Amino acid sequence: MSELHEYFPALLRGARVTLLLAVLSVLLSVCLGLAGALAKQSGSRMLVSTATAYTTLIRGVPEFVMMLLVFYGGQILINHIAAALGFHAPDVNAFVTAVLTIGFIFGAYYTETFRGAMLGVPRGQMEAAQAYGFSPWLAFRRILFPQMMRLALPAAVNNWLVLLKTTAIASLIGLHDVMFVADQAGRTTQAPMTFYLAACALYLALTTGSTACLSRARTRYSKGVREGRLQ
Repeated sequence: MSELHEYFPALLRGARVTLLLAVLSVLLSVCLGLAGALAKQSGSRMLVSTATAYTTLIRGVPEFVMMLLVFYGGQILINHIAAALGFHAPDVNAFVTAVLTIGFIFGAYYTETFRGAMLGVPRGQMEAAQAYGFSPWLAFRRILFPQMMRLALPAAVNNWLVLLKTTAIASLIGLHDVMFVADQAGRTTQAPMTFYLAACALYLALTTGSTACLSRARTRYSKGVREGRLQ
């Protein structure tokens, strides 16, 4: 336990990196998910095909492989561009790579989540909004989005929990998150199980805390809606 006490501040710093990575990644993925869902619902053949190709590609490639492709492939691409332009190539930032990769991956899952939620909103409500002269943006903001979020929240929360745990793969590219710190501390002290269990406890604390916070959001979007109960 003395080893754990010594490395505990480093584990907490790693947990902060993990949480920041997860928050930025989910913000990116939600934006991509909304764009993808709207593209699939747009009726434009080009937009529908692009969004479908995006979700099909991402859901068919493992996160581990995608992370390595973006990190090492991005560095190779930057090296080639720098050599062609005659300047020194900068190193790819591990944190930025992790945010972009995880956000891009989960954007595909949020696309399907939001698309399913949009289909759950009665079409007549959007038609009524158009009849009352609402602009597309106003109809989306005042009618579609609030109801869509209520329907999407259960799946969106699940996506968030999976995303939070997926951040562990960022340790593979050298990001000093909680998993990287736990692994290094375990190798140094030759007590890997102690630090892996500590990492598990920190992930559990993050997921439990975020679930409690997100349950408030679900309560807010469900306000005024009577849920059916089985007798």
